[in-house]
Amino acid sequence: MSLKPEDYKDQLLSEINRFLDTASNFEEKDVPPRLREAIRYALLAPGKRIRPLLVLLAADICGGDPRKALPGAAAVELIHTYSLIHDDLPAMDNDDLRRGRPTCHIQFDPATAILAGDALQALAFQILADQIDDKNTALLCIAELARSIGPFGLVGGQQEDVSFSDPGASDRNPGFNPGSDPLKNGSLVRQDLESLLLRIHSRKTGALLSVSLKLGALIAHANEKALAALDLYGKALGLAFQISDDILDVIGNSEDLGKSPHKDAEQGKLTFISLWGLEKSEEFLRQYVDQARKALTIFDRDLPAFSLLDSLALSMCGRKK
Repeated sequence: MSLKPEDYKDQLLSEINRFLDTASNFEEKDVPPRLREAIRYALLAPGKRIRPLLVLLAADICGGDPRKALPGAAAVELIHTYSLIHDDLPAMDNDDLRRGRPTCHIQFDPATAILAGDALQALAFQILADQIDDKNTALLCIAELARSIGPFGLVGGQQEDVSFSDPGASDRNPGFNPGSDPLKNGSLVRQDLESLLLRIHSRKTGALLSVSLKLGALIAHANEKALAALDLYGKALGLAFQISDDILDVIGNSEDLGKSPHKDAEQGKLTFISLWGLEKSEEFLRQYVDQARKALTIFDRDLPAFSLLDSLALSMCGRKK
């Protein structure tokens, strides 16, 4: 008898957390104690584990054994944690709260936080190389993850995001005034801003969500049709996730969010809210949720993995954290 979707989700999350705990337990290895403490502080903090869960659900819905995809799940969570540590740094978003606790650079110090992020990124690729049994699949996973987080993906998106809100951006783009109404930013017109916004978040948020699904599918040896459907789902989910994040930054509170709200407006960031307003953003959110759900229709609706992926897309419309 199969588990109910929520029970199955709890089981998968439990396995993910055990794997992460083991992967970051360096007590018997030659790792500086402060670095180990910072890595575990950031990695094992309470979190939703959406990205590693996507890896396992994608493997399952493609007919594979989700437990064989645990190295992929751990790798994307290590990368996600590294990106959060670096995003929170004073030179980036300058946040002092993450997942309801002081950010890594506040709890430790900026240098240790940078090094913890660097270590997590390296460890992610080490896990893929060492712990995926099929080495051809391991190589594919390494290449896909590297592509998604490098200059073509997460880091490229972060650079464009920083450039938009950075006061120095006015030197690079005459007529650009960071922190002002984005529709009055000199040479940038609405069409330019829409294109930039979608490009930033397709890279910054969507790329890691999409590659999470792809890693699970690759480990399950999925066919091209399944890979294409999960790619569509991931891209739509990524944009829905970011729109809901932008909405929460406006209407949320630090207790629910586990981080400081209203940071986007304070830093003059280009967001879906600053460009389209709350009502229009909510309309686009519903459209992307519908796109994500439609992408799943090729899969077996009776699988718990289908139900969980479908409900995850739906939950973007009612997020509180």
